[in-house]
Amino acid sequence: MRNFALSFFILILSCSDSSIIVWENYDESNEIEENSNHEISRMRYKRLQSLTKDRNEIFKPFHDFLKSYDVSYHNSIKDLIINQDITSIQSHISKGKFNYEDLVKFYLYRIYKFEMDKDLYLNSIISLNPEIINEAKELDRNNNPDNLLYGIPILVKDNINVEGMVTSAGASVFKDNLIDDNAIVIKNLKINNALILGKLNMSEWAYYFCRPCPVGYSSLGGQTLNPYGRKVFESGGSSSGSGVSIAASFAAASIGSETSGSILSPSSKNSLVGLKPTIGSISRSGIVPISSFFDTSGPMTTNVYDNAILYNSMIGFDDKDELSYKADKIDLEEMKSFDPSNIVVGISSNVVKDSLIAIALDDLKISGISNAIYNPEKYSLPSFRSILTSDMKRDLPKYISDYANKDIQVYNVTDIVEFNNKDTLTHAPYGQYIFNEIKEDKVSDSELEQMKINTKSQATNYLNKIMTKNDFDIFISVDNSMAGIAAAAHFPALTIPMGYRSDGQPSNITFIAKSKNEQLLYNIAYRYENQSKRRVAPKKYN
Repeated sequence: MRNFALSFFILILSCSDSSIIVWENYDESNEIEENSNHEISRMRYKRLQSLTKDRNEIFKPFHDFLKSYDVSYHNSIKDLIINQDITSIQSHISKGKFNYEDLVKFYLYRIYKFEMDKDLYLNSIISLNPEIINEAKELDRNNNPDNLLYGIPILVKDNINVEGMVTSAGASVFKDNLIDDNAIVIKNLKINNALILGKLNMSEWAYYFCRPCPVGYSSLGGQTLNPYGRKVFESGGSSSGSGVSIAASFAAASIGSETSGSILSPSSKNSLVGLKPTIGSISRSGIVPISSFFDTSGPMTTNVYDNAILYNSMIGFDDKDELSYKADKIDLEEMKSFDPSNIVVGISSNVVKDSLIAIALDDLKISGISNAIYNPEKYSLPSFRSILTSDMKRDLPKYISDYANKDIQVYNVTDIVEFNNKDTLTHAPYGQYIFNEIKEDKVSDSELEQMKINTKSQATNYLNKIMTKNDFDIFISVDNSMAGIAAAAHFPALTIPMGYRSDGQPSNITFIAKSKNEQLLYNIAYRYENQSKRRVAPKKYN
């Protein structure tokens, strides 16, 4: 009898364990070979899977939940969550259709299901918050939502510090950078009771590390893949996971960061709304930097209204950030009731014949927004890259000193290069060309300051001159094509889905305004989105 009972117990235990998917890295040589002739040379991948991080570790804290999770219940609430905006999700919760714990578990299971599937994984997640279910339960107990972000699960790019989680910037050398305090932008989100669901893969060191190399690759997270076309379309970068995860509905929204195009690019590639705000409106303290002169974080969402909600919860003055200022919140009612009759958008003659832009201009016209076509003039920002290089040489050591785990054994770019050189196959398969440049940089502090003054002045004067000469209020561009000049001028940019190319690749219209004009950007974008409604979720992840 005892033997029967023991056998029965072992059978039950083994059945339970079998419900947990165990990931084993597989031979990806055929996939690599298939992509070896990709028309985009940097998509000729050397690696898809990470050799540094065990994917199974991401889901270990949730094994008990995953073993007993009711998949039929998951499927029954799917249509109430997928492709729903935050306001609708909150409405469903207020009506008792599910609670915040259910919402968190829905996303956890969805991430698990896709990221453990060798035919569908996107490599978007680097880590998950092990306390997320308990945090959701606590909000359910309080059950006193006083803002739209209350209890909403948010995913965060893995260069932004979150207490109790590792901040890696995608780099193997930072895999043990366990953080004991939140970046200020995370504190602001938590004041609004947003839930930090997890950390997202990214182009290692925010794509200022190797050259040439794929966007969306990191040694810790592997190669991020686009849900609209795995290994076919680029994921965009450097906020690759921030784009991919929301396109695949792994959370309600995400946080990315941008120096020049790193929010605009993955938002465009993944058919999302992404804001690169005016530099200084959102604190940069506790974020792994490239450049304290150009860096900012920003919201990435499926729609404009959610984006504004998130932005309002991210802004806030930071006395440790030399460019910080007290930004105004977006007036959501003004956004809804905005009269565009006196607004003119400017479009370059170089792109006016783009088929999707032509449709977008029609949508804008129907919305009451007219356009002016301008002939672009040549411009040059010769110091732009030098600023990035010199800033990162200074700013990364400051982050390590002030915000990294005290046990981190590297202190500057030279130390990181030496660490990677010990095993380049694992840590730097595409080399570290840019880090080697940074290591050798000799620009003085005074030279760097002058380059910043000149670059911002050149960019601002160029953009202002075009706007004045052609009498319009907002620039229009395609995807992230004007990201560099906007970054140099500290102009905010908001990108919105405008459709899909003939091969199915997403593309966005991007609006760019003068500094501190986010309200105008949101007003126009909301008007355009309501008229166009171009976004379609990726089929295999819908």
